[in-house]
Amino acid sequence: MTPAARVQAAIELLDLILISVRDNGPAADVIVNQWFRARRFAGSKDRRAISDMVYRAIRAHGDPPASGREAILAFEDLHPFFDGSHYGPTAIGPNEAKLVPAMLPAWLSSRIDTDEQAALLERAPLDVRANSLKTSREALMETLPHAEIIFHTKNGLRLNEREKLPAELAGLADVQDAGSQIIAEACRAQPGDLVIDLCAGAGGKTLALAGDMENRGRLIACDTDRGRLSRLIPRAEVSGVTCVETRLMNPGQELAALDDIIGHADVVLVDAPCSGSGTWRRNPELRWRLNENRLLNVVKLQAQILEIAFKLLKPGGRLIYAVCSILPEEGERQIGAFLSAHPEFAADKVSNLGRPAGEGRLLTPAHDGCDGFFFATLSKAC
Repeated sequence: MTPAARVQAAIELLDLILISVRDNGPAADVIVNQWFRARRFAGSKDRRAISDMVYRAIRAHGDPPASGREAILAFEDLHPFFDGSHYGPTAIGPNEAKLVPAMLPAWLSSRIDTDEQAALLERAPLDVRANSLKTSREALMETLPHAEIIFHTKNGLRLNEREKLPAELAGLADVQDAGSQIIAEACRAQPGDLVIDLCAGAGGKTLALAGDMENRGRLIACDTDRGRLSRLIPRAEVSGVTCVETRLMNPGQELAALDDIIGHADVVLVDAPCSGSGTWRRNPELRWRLNENRLLNVVKLQAQILEIAFKLLKPGGRLIYAVCSILPEEGERQIGAFLSAHPEFAADKVSNLGRPAGEGRLLTPAHDGCDGFFFATLSKAC
């Protein structure tokens, strides 16, 4: 493909992504992968160049631009390729708008520290967690000689920027951001515990918890999304995890699926649905999908899930609340409101990682080098 054709391809992809954002459709990476699968003529260099332009444009615009063309026109170094050549974009008109890049949506820019904004949109590293049921971090490093130890995790390694996790290490290691590893470790799950991962999704933290439990005890992974939860069991089998069971819950009837364990859990992890603002390095297009009404709705959902979670704990049990967000509405304010309504719970200051945020801790890319997370550990009175 010519350079001009690559630019036109990036414009077309951005148009598809903008439509998906508007219609709440598939994520950008899904659209990009589907687009390339349908165009086998695009070689590896073409795919890399086009993808780089697409994500460069997504990172550059906090608010969704009107079109893919408008998004790309923000970059003056690409203007020479608007030459009207075959398969390339048409020439730039004298009155075409050229957007000024802005990292965050206008309505959010004042809520996030300036120092954090740039780090939230850098390229994310590739972190992995050694599966302690099958190997050790040190043994894994012999296979990944360029990996670096993530010292604030028990089993984490950070791979070289262009390195991938080899297929032959399936079951020995899982791709998992350091922040997610820290959240799982904060649960302090022990062998023999009854542990509930209430919003388990595909089970990344569930598998980490199983390692801490040494496969002994009961580990119950719950979710309302059948598709995501169904991916956990095959992952568990590959990882040698035998202590996990899954429970699919109906929205609004979650406690009915958990009736037999109400008041019995040692640990409940609530990795709650959230804005995803802490993961913008990996999913920068999430900025385009978030608005004030969606934020309000997700904050309400988080509060509802907390009201379910605390009923599952036995006296003396621990509730770990986490969101991959750095917005205070979803973190410190959410937990502040919960503690005000439930005086039988007290915040447990068990971690020095991150920075204090109300009764919890805040991890951020700029300060901690991992995805953005708020987490708090709460103990239920005996």
